[in-house]
Parts: sequence; structure tokens; C-alpha cells
Amino acid sequence: MQSLYQILMLLLDVVWFFIIAHVIMSWLINFQVLNLRQPIVAQIWDTLNRILDPLYSRLRRFIPQIGGVDLAPLAALIAVYILRIVLSNNAGWFYSF
Repeated sequence: MQSLYQILMLLLDVVWFFIIAHVIMSWLINFQVLNLRQPIVAQIWDTLNRILDPLYSRLRRFIPQIGGVDLAPLAALIAVYILRIVLSNNAGWFYSF
């Protein structure tokens, strides 16, 4: 069961990384540091959007845009952090088997 705990924590770390990469990349695209006409940038951007859009679309139902700012990534980061806290606080359950 310890391996299940570690796998869940790893998956949450990967999701955290994808969200942070998506946020930073969106800032760089908006400030025209990155150009979506470059094939590698467009491919990475499309991949991140395909991975995170199902998560963001569920959150956008409940969280409206405030002044044109999308708060779905922030809500997703908070949700991932809450899941990490819950798993860490209940880690003893994973080690008892």
C-alpha cells in the first residue's frame, strides 16, 4: 500500500508541474516572449491544453472569470494541494497494510 501512496503523490506532483508550466507558458505567450507560430511551442501549448482542459472546464462551471482573469488554474492548484494534504495526513492508513 505504501507504493499506492507514493504513486498518488507522484501523480499529484505531475499535475502540479503541468499546471505551473501551463500558467508560465500562457504568460510568456501573452507577453509575446513565445510565439505560437514556432512548431515546438505550438505543440507543447496544444499538449498542455489537451491535458488540462478537462480539469479546467469543470472548474470554470463554478468559477467565473473576474475582469478577464481565469481563476481555474489557481483553483486547480489549490485542489491539488488540498489532496496532497489529505493524503499526507492519512499516510498512516497506507502504511498499515
